[in-house]
Amino acid sequence: MKTNKLFFYISLIMVTCFSCDSFLEEDPRDIISPENFFANDSDARQSITGLYALIKNNSIYGQAGLDNWYDNGVDIIEPNRRHPIFEVMGNYTLSEVTADASNQKMSVTDTWLNLYKVILNANVIVDRVTGNGAISDEVQTDVIAQARFMRALAYWHITNLWGDAPFYTEVLTLEEVSSLGRTDKDIILASVLDDLEFAQNNLPSVYPDEDRGRATKWAAAIIEAKILMKAENWQAGLDKCLEIINQSTHSILPVYADVFNPANEYNNEIIWSLDFAKDITGQFEPAFPGRSFAGNNYWRPSLFNPRIRDEPAPGEDQDALRAALAANGQEFNGTGLQIASKDFAEKFPMNDLRRPLNVMDSYEGIQLNHTYMPKFMSLNFETSPRFNHGDNRLVFRLADVALMAAECENERPGGNPNTAFEYIREIRERAFATVGEAEAILGLSQQAFREAIYDERKWELAAEATRRYDLVRWGIYLDVVRNAEFKTYTPNLNIQDRHVLLPIPLNEILLNPNLLESDPTNNGYR
Repeated sequence: MKTNKLFFYISLIMVTCFSCDSFLEEDPRDIISPENFFANDSDARQSITGLYALIKNNSIYGQAGLDNWYDNGVDIIEPNRRHPIFEVMGNYTLSEVTADASNQKMSVTDTWLNLYKVILNANVIVDRVTGNGAISDEVQTDVIAQARFMRALAYWHITNLWGDAPFYTEVLTLEEVSSLGRTDKDIILASVLDDLEFAQNNLPSVYPDEDRGRATKWAAAIIEAKILMKAENWQAGLDKCLEIINQSTHSILPVYADVFNPANEYNNEIIWSLDFAKDITGQFEPAFPGRSFAGNNYWRPSLFNPRIRDEPAPGEDQDALRAALAANGQEFNGTGLQIASKDFAEKFPMNDLRRPLNVMDSYEGIQLNHTYMPKFMSLNFETSPRFNHGDNRLVFRLADVALMAAECENERPGGNPNTAFEYIREIRERAFATVGEAEAILGLSQQAFREAIYDERKWELAAEATRRYDLVRWGIYLDVVRNAEFKTYTPNLNIQDRHVLLPIPLNEILLNPNLLESDPTNNGYR
């Protein structure tokens, strides 16, 4: 919702008990008493706005937070130059020490802290709103459903990235929180599924225009389906995917490029995207302390936008490039820190109509020095200046669900690869010029279709924070990275078995040694 793009942290400072330094440390003077806050419907709704502000944080969905942990260092995107933010995963130099990286605001520590901020605040909201006579029953149900969805989302990411982790769903004292050990991820996910079920039963299927940036029941359903698939509960996963496909109002758009058109950010294929606004300063904590980026506005698209001083290729005329950009009302005004990897660009099928949105190595006939990913670029210098974008952040879309359904059908006992193909027919037909090309994966064996799905998800969902998650659950993460080619770093040479998970940051362990009780190796990093 564009009206909520102010993202002031409202009274959510009210329950943000974790400081920026550690989720185990706090200054009590920074807390507004929750007991005094939830006095009416408006207060309760504001608390949910605050949760959305937290997940739009730099380290989660706001900039390169989740991108770094789900996509960098795999085989789709890489930085165009060495950079400390992307070094730890892009080149697998990650350790307990580098996980802290206190000088950068998109470190492992920052993602850890802010996901737990979401959980702490969600716990307080559920506790204070439930049975609160000052809040209407309708608002209670909606607010609790939103808070439980956000809690489920945060714990899902935590189990994906760290496996076993601290877990609680009540309002605990700081002493209790600071002594939590790690809980088995399966126990956490059982609670996540319970929260997601509540969310699906109580969140709306669609929102009015002013609230379209919020998650519907279908966003909760997608996460449930992903959890079921990772557990190889294929039939239940298929049933959930088909529920989304058949009962939601969402549909696959006929043209791939239209999905990413900034002029139609709420198109019918998008199930959930987070809305951001241009010229709203102070939305997030700085990504680089001591440096100012357009009042600290939203700038994830700048990561994908080319940087003019890097372009064009040797032998080409930069003045000609500047003139061509100006004629289109555009600028290469980004950082170029998220480009198509060498491996991705070289392997992307030339006859695939999705290629121009994922692989750009020239502009108006001028050869470029790097290969970019236009689907997330925003070059209009009037509506989307550098570090000050208003583009939505895509989280989930129906094409992902269709691909999930096809995989579940192929993998379930008695499944049929040809039946599975029908779930992705629309995706394949918009990706190729002829029906024959689209149907090239019809008639495959189960194993051959499985491998086709590996590729199909790669081409369709590139840089949408799904790749590492997919490769890990398929059990091929290490092999894929070791056999890929890169331009900037050498992750193929550096990746180790332990990189399937992130380490708990060293500072958190020093504050709470109980985090090592169940696993003294800290996911293999010590």
